[in-house]
Amino acid sequence: MTSFLLKSLTKNPLSPFSPTLKSLLVSSHRSYAKVAQKERVIVPEPEPEPERLDDVVPTSGISRPLSEILKELSKRVPDTLVKVRMEDGFSIKYIPWHIVNRIMNLHAPEWSGEVRNITYSADGKSVSVVYRVTLYGTDAEMYRESTGTASVEDTGYGDPVQKAEAMAFRRACARFGLGLHLYHEDML
Repeated sequence: MTSFLLKSLTKNPLSPFSPTLKSLLVSSHRSYAKVAQKERVIVPEPEPEPERLDDVVPTSGISRPLSEILKELSKRVPDTLVKVRMEDGFSIKYIPWHIVNRIMNLHAPEWSGEVRNITYSADGKSVSVVYRVTLYGTDAEMYRESTGTASVEDTGYGDPVQKAEAMAFRRACARFGLGLHLYHEDML
């Protein structure tokens, strides 16, 4: 609005301003415009809150072909992540379900899992769980199912359904290659 008024006052031949005053008005307006442009205040955008390190799960890429995901899952799991438990006098190596979950999140971030069935034995002494894991790649999706069974009487840790589910989950992931080397290490 100011520049419009200034232009109309200085260009109008009937304007009461002298030519000297007109040139002064124009130059002062231009100077003011330059100063105002230089002194523009830029308000920085607020920085996002930093994420807690334990909340951050690095991923190797959200969308990838299924063959790449399977290749990553088939790699040997570091010994530092493998646990050993004794069962019937034998030592059994396994990867805890929460570690398997993190590995899946890392290499196949778009995976999903679901309990398909829970069945108690006829005598009520054991429970079996069928678990399905589905991988989603850019080119295809694929699922594997497996079972896990736990004794109802064994109350060493967790409840029997949770134990059976964790076992079924680990086994379903092993069908994609994750930790599969642990199942046939003794045969080598």
